[in-house]
Amino acid sequence: MSELYIVATPIGNLGDITYRALETFKNVDVIAAEDTRHTLQLLTHFEIRKPLVSVRSHNEQFASEKVIKLLDEGQKVAYASDAGTPGISDPGAILAGLARKAGHKVIPIPGASAFAALASVAGAGGKTLVFEGFLSPKPGRRRSRLRELMATGDAVILYESPFRIVKLLTDIADIEKDRRVVVGRELTKLHEEITEGTAEEVLEDYGQRDKILGEFAVFISGNKNVKNLDESSDNVSEA
Repeated sequence: MSELYIVATPIGNLGDITYRALETFKNVDVIAAEDTRHTLQLLTHFEIRKPLVSVRSHNEQFASEKVIKLLDEGQKVAYASDAGTPGISDPGAILAGLARKAGHKVIPIPGASAFAALASVAGAGGKTLVFEGFLSPKPGRRRSRLRELMATGDAVILYESPFRIVKLLTDIADIEKDRRVVVGRELTKLHEEITEGTAEEVLEDYGQRDKILGEFAVFISGNKNVKNLDESSDNVSEA
């Protein structure tokens, strides 16, 4: 039995790499990566040299089987997606499942995640937070799923590309223009930006921009969150 390490890597700022992640990369025999070129840049920055194996979303099943053979041979393997935590809107889940099924230990090396980063600054109460990742690029499916999510009353975090962020904000505003939204753009990076307001206000902001760049995480407050925040405010006032 060998070990597969699922390693979270920075979503932008290289200073967010953990000591444990670096030690893991140094001590394994092979590093599997979503994009070997991207991961090579990270490893080179920290002066780490290891053999690299590609495990991308489009070949994850086939490539994972190759990694299992390495584990079967007794080699220790670390897996890193391009940024953040593997398996969260990134490849890695299939590999982790196959490795465990084959009898190998699968060890998480936690760290950066755009989901967790935005949740930490969204400032919302409530016990339930739904992570949906990327919605369908097809308008009908996107709007249908968005309505379902917003009807639950729970807060939701989505990921979106710069090419569809305005379309997503338009859909949210069409469903409920006064719903509170927090948009994180380029989280942890040089041009990090966090925009908060009603869906209508945030849409107006982004709708006026000539050029939109970066990766996005979008927090949509739920009705339950609004209620809990109001109750918390009342309790503070009474105290």
